[in-house]
Amino acid sequence: MNRFTIQLDEIKAAYAAEPNPTLEVRLERIGRIKKMIKANEEKICKVLAADFGIRHPIETHLAEFQMVYQACQYTAKYLKEWMKPVQMETPSYMGSSEAWVESQSIGVIGIMSPWNYPIQLALVPAIAALAAGNRVWLKPSERCSRTSGFLAGLIQEYFHPSEFCVTAGSIEVAEQFAALPFNHLLFTGSEAVGKKVMRAAAENLTPVTLELGGKTPAIIDSTAKLQEAAAAIIYGKLLNGGQTCIAPDYVLITSGNQDAFVRELQTAAQSQFSNPEELTGPIDDDQLQYWQHLVSDAVDRGAKVIPLLNNPSAGARRFEPVALIDVSPQARVLHEEIFGPILPIVTIADTAAAITYVNNRPNPLALYWFGKDKKNLRRVLEETRSGGVTINDTLLHAAVQALPFGGIGASGIGAYHGKAGFDTFSHHKPILEVRGLLGSNLLKGTKPARPPYEKNTERLLKRLK
Repeated sequence: MNRFTIQLDEIKAAYAAEPNPTLEVRLERIGRIKKMIKANEEKICKVLAADFGIRHPIETHLAEFQMVYQACQYTAKYLKEWMKPVQMETPSYMGSSEAWVESQSIGVIGIMSPWNYPIQLALVPAIAALAAGNRVWLKPSERCSRTSGFLAGLIQEYFHPSEFCVTAGSIEVAEQFAALPFNHLLFTGSEAVGKKVMRAAAENLTPVTLELGGKTPAIIDSTAKLQEAAAAIIYGKLLNGGQTCIAPDYVLITSGNQDAFVRELQTAAQSQFSNPEELTGPIDDDQLQYWQHLVSDAVDRGAKVIPLLNNPSAGARRFEPVALIDVSPQARVLHEEIFGPILPIVTIADTAAAITYVNNRPNPLALYWFGKDKKNLRRVLEETRSGGVTINDTLLHAAVQALPFGGIGASGIGAYHGKAGFDTFSHHKPILEVRGLLGSNLLKGTKPARPPYEKNTERLLKRLK
């Protein structure tokens, strides 16, 4: 028995002493998260900037703090309603019997959060888990060590470790963490690591929610306004330096519109991200080298590199954002999740070809469509499978707390945000209270079906048909 097993047993014991926390207790815990962030916004911005090299505080406010505040606010508004039992219909032959479903907490929730949005992707699922009445144990990413360490200190300051516990550390710590017998484990990260997490969790039959990523397409319909589409795609692509799981990964567009679209991309990039201080840097040297390798591999296979910014920053930016055209189908950039400021553009003939292209690849976490043709939009929505969709913009479906956020197939298992998160971290217990006809013993429950089997039983079978 190692220290993690002992620690988990202690948290489970605390949970067992209070398995059904009241609405007030749950709201107070969620409120503490909001207070914790609000009191430390400036410090968090600084540690995030230290981890990324460059990260503008407004970007942190938009992409981290606001997501946490929205989750707190939305959950506080609807939690009482979510906790109520839900009455269910009973068949007529059960007389006056009543059926309902109660949502119950399930225990200790493990959360493995990533480095790209280390505040919101740690705390938004934690809010959902606490709302459902559970205890939480968080393992933040080792790649953003300053932010992870600071967040761990904050949580220890605002929460008892039996309520909300944090363990920072190396990959070896993460491996031990994934192997613990949690009541549910949520992991956000790459597909490759997600497979390892799922294998580790399987040893304990721990249910998992996997928030992965993949190749998110942006489809430009022939009816789209290229200027608007380019501006939205640039924002979605370059926010956080492209290190976003639902960033547009590549663009599908007809060949006749490619050149005009590239010009609009350059205009949009220059308009939005010309200030070097407003383009987030790579999280570390490994990420920077990965981007460089993706570009050089594409160039070696015949791709043309198009700079998206026209004012070289004389070293202020560690990597200049680029678009790639004439990309070989074999290029790594078309097969691996980019997670950076590189935008391959792939030409297709029409909507049918775009759908085929998307469907010949693993299901993406998100899909973006730009245009006015409702028939083409409907075809894309019906004939493709993706975790979520934003139409005529990027990213924003993930900001709507009422919408579930999650993937499908290779992009993930399960969902959270809003009620979807409450449901993910709850057991929905079905309950039937058996009563006879009009409160009597007549036709009560299994009574009419019990042996010896006689004509009454045969009549019952006829009624059930």
